[in-house]
Amino acid sequence: MPLKPSESEEDYFKREELEKLKRLRKDAAKETLENERLRLKELHWMRCPKCGMELAEVKFRTVLVDACFACGGMYFDQGEVDKILEQEEPGLLKRMTSSLFGSSDS
Repeated sequence: MPLKPSESEEDYFKREELEKLKRLRKDAAKETLENERLRLKELHWMRCPKCGMELAEVKFRTVLVDACFACGGMYFDQGEVDKILEQEEPGLLKRMTSSLFGSSDS
């Protein structure tokens, strides 16, 4: 006569199976999110955030910036503005922001 597994054994294996299913679902969800992120990146890569047209890299001083020839937008990656400002005269940023935002001390 074959041995019948005890209830505690059955519960243990059921819990193990449930945990395995949870891990598989979590991994599948993570993979789906990553695939969607990559799809969106590919869809929007080097596209103008304003009009959606293709961006081109143009050299400004010693820095390559992204420019849209459809709407005239210029877009800077992280650190590119700092590189450009390092090459400019002192006080340029203050003058630029005061002309853009209207400073009362000019």
